[in-house]
Amino acid sequence: MDFRHESVLLEEAVEGLRIRPEGIYVDGTLGGAGHAKRVCGELSAKGRFIGIDQDQDAIIAASRRLEEYKGNTTIVRSNYCYMVQELEKLGIQKVDGILLDLGVSSYQLDSAERGFTYREDVALDMRMDRRSEKTARDIVNGYGERELLHVIQGYGEERFAKNIVRRIIAYRRDKPIETTGELAEIIRDAIPMKYKKTPGHPAKRTFQALRIELNRELEVLQDSLEDMVKILTPGGRICVITFHSLEDRIVKNIFKKCEDPCTCPKDFPVCVCGKKPLGRVLTRRPILPSPEEMEENRRSKSAKLRIFERGE
Repeated sequence: MDFRHESVLLEEAVEGLRIRPEGIYVDGTLGGAGHAKRVCGELSAKGRFIGIDQDQDAIIAASRRLEEYKGNTTIVRSNYCYMVQELEKLGIQKVDGILLDLGVSSYQLDSAERGFTYREDVALDMRMDRRSEKTARDIVNGYGERELLHVIQGYGEERFAKNIVRRIIAYRRDKPIETTGELAEIIRDAIPMKYKKTPGHPAKRTFQALRIELNRELEVLQDSLEDMVKILTPGGRICVITFHSLEDRIVKNIFKKCEDPCTCPKDFPVCVCGKKPLGRVLTRRPILPSPEEMEENRRSKSAKLRIFERGE
């Protein structure tokens, strides 16, 4: 299967980067290189592009797609949380722009063997980096009741999380849950009949929660976003596309903190903490896909783009 992924908010994100032809740009979630190809197309021979992804399939596909730009392109297999370290290995201390597209790729969702899907019966996997040993199967069968509830309720925002967890615990007393089909059926049985008729698959939120937990998606974002802002050159920008309310909240809060890091009590007449703003938020409200894009690509409907610009 080809690595196919429709890049969401493509024009808006690339425009948001305000690309300087001779600048250095990083895509921390390279995927199929949809955004990356557009960025590379705006760089001069003196510009430089670094693409980072932890998925080997993405690395192969992106390398092929960016072949014409290989003279000033470097592709690294890593998690974007190691961006600063990976750039240091390349002798790069500062960059002019960073892009993160935090959505799971269409390729990963549609490749049944990757185990992200609830529409086919395959081994429970969900690893974005297949070098990792831990899979979704380990979470479903190994987490205690309280841990599972935290994941499904917290990351999936699933209203029937307690019912689902009870069903999982009961089922695995007899045998481990091995496949996506088994888990989807357990979830379906836990949902009250009248809610099964509502749009969307009943397993969607639980599968999303397990994927987020397994790949540490929120933790990685929380721990690394501010460091990315700090390596931007003056006037450099970071564009982040999220697909989940918890991701968006993290981005919004960290950007806000970078703009106003002062920790002094509000009634202090002057700042004494000494913390200086790193720049400014350019998106008071997130940029959303157009109605046309939402119509053409249903996976874009939950997308939100936020942009931060480094101070001079």
